[in-house]
Amino acid sequence: MKIVCFGPGPKFKGGISDYNTALAKTFDQFEDAEVHIVSWSSQYPAIIPREFVDKTSRLDFLEGTNISVDYILDYNKPWTWHQCYKHIVSLKPDKVIIQWAISIQGIPLGYLAKKLSKHKGIELIFDLHFVIQKEGSALDGYWTKMGIKHANTYITHAYKTVEELKTLFPNRRFSITEKGDRSNDQTSVIKLFHPIYSLYKEDTAFDKLSFKREHGLKKHVFLFFGFIRKYKGLHHAIRAFKKLSEERDDVSLMICGESFWKTLDQSKFSTKLKKALFGIAKSVLLKKSDNEGEYRPLKLLDELGIRDLCFIDNQFVAKENVPKYFQVSDAVLLFYEYATPSGIESLSYNFKKPLIATKVGHFPETIEDGFNGYLAEAEDINSMKEQMQRFIDKPLNPQNVEAKTKDMSWENYAKAILKV
Repeated sequence: MKIVCFGPGPKFKGGISDYNTALAKTFDQFEDAEVHIVSWSSQYPAIIPREFVDKTSRLDFLEGTNISVDYILDYNKPWTWHQCYKHIVSLKPDKVIIQWAISIQGIPLGYLAKKLSKHKGIELIFDLHFVIQKEGSALDGYWTKMGIKHANTYITHAYKTVEELKTLFPNRRFSITEKGDRSNDQTSVIKLFHPIYSLYKEDTAFDKLSFKREHGLKKHVFLFFGFIRKYKGLHHAIRAFKKLSEERDDVSLMICGESFWKTLDQSKFSTKLKKALFGIAKSVLLKKSDNEGEYRPLKLLDELGIRDLCFIDNQFVAKENVPKYFQVSDAVLLFYEYATPSGIESLSYNFKKPLIATKVGHFPETIEDGFNGYLAEAEDINSMKEQMQRFIDKPLNPQNVEAKTKDMSWENYAKAILKV
C-alpha cells in the first residue's frame, strides 16, 4: 500500500510536524507499506512575523526509515500548489492523509484536495486537529469549508470535533466509528485520539538529582512546556504558583518554550513591516484581536518576585533536549483557557507525567480527576493552586498515566486508518 502523509515535514517546528512525522514512521513499520511525506515548503502567508523552521535540533526522527520527504507546496506561490498535486498523483498513492490544523491554509489545501478528489482510486483523508478555529477569524468557517469539504474520510481526536464537523456541514450525513470502518453511503468519521508521542525517548543517562542541584530546583517541580501563547494560560500558571509558593518553600516552576511571536529579530525593518501588515490583517479578520504579540507573561515573574523559584528556558527546545525537562518534573501544567487535543498532553503521557489541567475542551474526556491528573476550574487561580497542592498531598502513580493511555498508541491509530 502506498501512503502519502501531507503536512509539515520534520524540518518545521511544532506539534503538527512531529505528528505528521510520527504517523509516517508508524506506517513505515507495516509490511508492504510505501510511505511518503509531502510537505509545505512555506506554510503561511509571508506577512506572518515568525520563524517556522527548526534550526536548532540535531536529532533526525526519520533516521533508519525508508520514508521520502519532499518540500513542495509554498503558500505564497500558487503554481507550487499544482506542482504538489502532480507530484502526489505521480506517487500513485492508495491513501492521502492531510493534516488540518489552521483555517488559513484552506485556500491552498482546498485546491489540492479538490484536484485529488477527482482520482477515485485515492482515499482522501483529513486528519482534523480542530474544526472551529481558536482565534475566531471572520473567514474561519469559509476557509475551513473550502479546505476540508472534498474529503472521503475524516479523523477526529475528540467527540467535540465531531460535533463541530456536523455544525459546519449540516446537510451531510456522517457515519461515526472508533474502529476505522468506512461507510458506503455516508461520509466516514473515525473518532480516534491524539496518540502518545513515542518519538521522544527517555534519556537513561540523565542525572535528575544533579540537574536539580545545578539549577536550584526544589523537591516538587511543576512544568509548563511548549510554545508560549495566551490561550495556554502561562499567566494563570505563574499566578497559581505564586500562591502555592507563599505557603510552601519546597516547590519550583519550570517554563520551557519559545515565545510564539518573538522568533525574529525585532529590530529588522522586514520584521517591523511584517508586524505592521499582520496587525492590519488581524484587525480586519479576527472577531476579537487582543494583539497576542504583546503577551509577555514572563514579566510576571519579576512583578510577583518569584523568578528565583523558577527555571526558564525561553527558546525553542531542540528535540534532543526535550526528555530531560519532562524527566526532572513531577507534573505538567495545562491551565488552558480553551483547548483542542493537545500535543503537550500527549508528550506528557509519553513520559508518564500526571497532568494538572483546566476543565476546558477535551481535557475532562482524557484526564480522570484523581487518577491520571487533577482538574481545576478555568480562569480560577485559587482552584489551580488548590489542584497543585492536591497533587503534592496525593501524588499520582505514573502507572495510572500508563494505564489510562495504554490503547492510545500510534500503531492502534494507524491500524484504524488502514482498517487492519
